Amino acid sequence: MESEDDGRTWSEPRRLPEGILGPIKNKPITLPDGSLLAGSSIEDAPEPPAWRAHFERSPDLGRTWARSERLAGRTSGGEHFWIIQPTILELGDGELLALFRSKQSRIAASRSADEGRTWGPIYATGLLNPDAGVDGLTLADGRHLLVYNHKVRVDGAWAGSRSRLNVALSDDGDTWDAALMLEDQDGEYSYPAVIQSSDGQVHVTYTHRRTRIRHLVLDPALLLRHPMSGVEWPAEAPVLPPE
Repeated sequence: MESEDDGRTWSEPRRLPEGILGPIKNKPITLPDGSLLAGSSIEDAPEPPAWRAHFERSPDLGRTWARSERLAGRTSGGEHFWIIQPTILELGDGELLALFRSKQSRIAASRSADEGRTWGPIYATGLLNPDAGVDGLTLADGRHLLVYNHKVRVDGAWAGSRSRLNVALSDDGDTWDAALMLEDQDGEYSYPAVIQSSDGQVHVTYTHRRTRIRHLVLDPALLLRHPMSGVEWPAEAPVLPPE
């Protein structure tokens, strides 16, 4: 659908072309030349791994599309990466970083040096994640912000729940610092979505205990950074008070 009056009225809907799925979970980005780049994925590939991600690009605001090959790769241990729901960060000079939900207990990543036309090998980042959706963006000041569930240790064992929802910051997409824990109560907090509005504020929405959607507004200038030692979320990182 298209709007010519800032969303007050909309055109009749039309289907995307055959074979084009559109962005899966996370928002597309607008590239410097005006093209849209959407992260997409499937969960039913006929051969392992069943989860595979790809990218779809439109030079004309969604009228025509081209898609990348599906990404596939193996971990250092030889198992297939299972990846879906990419979120895309802009590193500058045409370089992009995609982060994925994976079944490998870590957020997975891949890089592109040509604005998303081709992508490099998949690799595991240092960010623990219990097979849960993530979303991020490149802030106006050039930093990268990610909202995700950080897998935590409970009574000496790694917990796979989505009971912790976290905000991390990075300058380069490789090294991430803890910034804020949005939720640390019993229950599920998941499927975050994040944007930065024209006033510089960061808006975050996510499912709150599977019963409603919570919306938070953060000032990124006030977020302090706490280095992560190894894979542990630092205890000194602040926790947002519960509602």
